[in-house]
Amino acid sequence: MPRGAAGRRYAKALFLLASEASQVPTVRAELDALAALLAENRELANVLLQPLYPVEQRRGVLQGIAEKVSAGPLIRKFYQVLIDHRRLIDFAGIRDEFARLADEQNGVKRAQVRSARPLTDAQVERLKRTLGARFGGDVALEVTVEPELLGGVVAQVGDLVFDGSLRTQLRQLRASLASGQ
Repeated sequence: MPRGAAGRRYAKALFLLASEASQVPTVRAELDALAALLAENRELANVLLQPLYPVEQRRGVLQGIAEKVSAGPLIRKFYQVLIDHRRLIDFAGIRDEFARLADEQNGVKRAQVRSARPLTDAQVERLKRTLGARFGGDVALEVTVEPELLGGVVAQVGDLVFDGSLRTQLRQLRASLASGQ
């Protein structure tokens, strides 16, 4: 099974269990806490994600982390399942899919926004309102900076892309001039 598919399957299973226990926000926060630890500590990530270390050692390290961040029993069991099934390598995808499912349950749409330069808080809020009005609900933005856009933004919500970048506008102008229109 491809990695992405496995991650989605595990995330969906965890989401269903968390939903039944009314713990979706808690589990999401616990997944985010582990992700932050892995991002901050490369050695820890290597121990947990590399199969070079014995399963028992990785299980012990993860159990210690779970205790330190006061993770609940559901997420502790889930971490053990990931280690036992050698799926901890899919953790980032699992976390992202869990977040997507939680947002979907709450009526929140996710938008990937690429901008030529960092957006101000006011610009982010205006973009959220505009996209929220277009899609009928709250929108969570994931903003990345791509200087090669030259100016403007590109926003993607699901399969729909709004391209207001200067690079695209220049490309369209060039095509228009080349065709004589």
